[in-house]
Amino acid sequence: MAWIFLAVAGLLEVIWAYTMKLSDGFTRLGYSSITIVAMIASFGLLSVAMKSLPLGTAYTIWTGIGAVGAFVVGIVVLGEVASPMRILAAILIVGGLVLMKLSS
Repeated sequence: MAWIFLAVAGLLEVIWAYTMKLSDGFTRLGYSSITIVAMIASFGLLSVAMKSLPLGTAYTIWTGIGAVGAFVVGIVVLGEVASPMRILAAILIVGGLVLMKLSS
């Protein structure tokens, strides 16, 4: 169950990163509210997952899901550049996440 909480926490991190971008520096109330609620929920689920998962594993996977997820949202939704070097970096992050999961 901890892994499910951790995965959802990571997805919520992607949501809050995206809505923070849309909040325009917290000047748009709707997006700012979503950002704060998603942050709190993400941190809450991370803390529940950490009850049974090692700190290093849980935190690494949480931030990795957020980083790669935000990268994908940036490219797909926001039209950011998908250069070969950025794609390679995302692949390396995913590889690290897989190795971290396998080592737990």
